[in-house]
Amino acid sequence: MTAPSNNRPFQPTKALLCLIAATLFWFLSALNRTGYTLNIEYPIHFIYNDSLFVPTKPLPRTVLVNVSGDGWGLLRHSWLPFRVDPVDYKVVNPLQASIINTSSLTAALEEHIKKLHVNYVVADTVEMGFDRRMTKTIQLVPDSVHIDLAPRFVVSSVINLTPRTIQVEGPARLVRGLPDTVSVSIPGKRIADNYDNEAPLNHFRHPLLRLSTDRVAVSFEVGELLSPPPSSTTASK
Repeated sequence: MTAPSNNRPFQPTKALLCLIAATLFWFLSALNRTGYTLNIEYPIHFIYNDSLFVPTKPLPRTVLVNVSGDGWGLLRHSWLPFRVDPVDYKVVNPLQASIINTSSLTAALEEHIKKLHVNYVVADTVEMGFDRRMTKTIQLVPDSVHIDLAPRFVVSSVINLTPRTIQVEGPARLVRGLPDTVSVSIPGKRIADNYDNEAPLNHFRHPLLRLSTDRVAVSFEVGELLSPPPSSTTASK
């Protein structure tokens, strides 16, 4: 009589479940441990009087911070960095400020991040720059010399611009160099009807300048000459 075999068939599903359970147990145990160190991107909010000063270069939205703590805290800040409230950094004397004071920022982060220990801000220096905010009013005039009219057609009325002036705002060093008057080019080719259109203002392309409007409405009447204008020779006779 043959004894029954004790060999059970291999069950891959159960083996996989056991492996997953063991991995999950190890992962949860690891998250509960302390002493981990990690560099994280932390959001930052700069505080300054933006009615008086304007940045002359883009301010960083995050700073790289070296922190230590348990696995749960590091996981939260490394996977969800932008769901936490940004740390406030007050800019003292914006016109003299050229770099972020990493010591004061580290102290602010210590107060802000309660469940992690902030070791230091990774970047030795983070550059920044400010200038006084300035606004200038610029007069708009139509470029009547270069209007592309159809043959025998002329402008028969005043050229209306709306608005007649624009305000340009930005760093004082840029705004001071802007002209007092800007000529508006009138788009269109072989114009033969009364004109009512918009013209773009392409004179101020600097990213630090802001305009009250970037388009101007232009209108004028056009008339056809029934007879050619007298030549200079005929007029002299």
